[in-house]
Amino acid sequence: MGKRVFYVTNNSSKTRDEIVSKCSRLGYPATRDNILSTAYLTACYLQDIVFKKKVYVVGSKGITQELDAAGIKHLDVGPDPMCSDVASLLRNEVQLDKDVGAVVVGFDEHFSFPKMVKAATYLKQPNCIFIGTNTDEILPTEFPLTVPGTGTFVRAMETCTNRKAFKIGKPSPYVCEAIIKRHKVDPKKTLMIGDRCNTDILFGTRCGFKTLLVLTGVTTLGEVHQLEKSSNKEDQELVPDYYIDRLGDMLPLIS
Repeated sequence: MGKRVFYVTNNSSKTRDEIVSKCSRLGYPATRDNILSTAYLTACYLQDIVFKKKVYVVGSKGITQELDAAGIKHLDVGPDPMCSDVASLLRNEVQLDKDVGAVVVGFDEHFSFPKMVKAATYLKQPNCIFIGTNTDEILPTEFPLTVPGTGTFVRAMETCTNRKAFKIGKPSPYVCEAIIKRHKVDPKKTLMIGDRCNTDILFGTRCGFKTLLVLTGVTTLGEVHQLEKSSNKEDQELVPDYYIDRLGDMLPLIS
């Protein structure tokens, strides 16, 4: 149909190249320019503010590789386990880098108490920038288990630092500004498609897009009906303009 398509994801664990490869495997044409991930947008934000110091990352290589591509220095990621008791940790095991000027919190499967101590200590400095890639509470999974999302880690750090993180991903204003300004997107001619009301649909509403909820992910139709009945303005912002059972059901409508 000649439409531009962007993939806007709160997943900070993958680089744009990895997401392009995933799109290709699924049969969706994409390039790096089509991908707006929170790892990439975090690097964009730090470039926007002309950040020159080091970043302490509570997250994965998806973030650090995008920082590398932007020429932004950072500390390594990976396991940092609790090897002893708290007293020993504080006395002997915590080593800080004086050049750190920002803390980025993304999804980190190796999230640990030592990482919290280091991040919180860096953030005691008022000039240390605090970034959360997104606030998703849980991750969807095929297993009958609850998987904590990035929002769990971000809120933990907000609690122990008594600071609010600058949020990058959906539904924050920054990703909205990035897609409208960097890619010259006209909100009046744009449809946001997603499977989660408190990120995807709220993001679309705040950007002035039309919104389409796909019922193959997090939000159920029953939850949408409850939101529709609410008199709360914030709940109304979560209600999509349209919904569809699965993405493939759009094909007859646009053919």
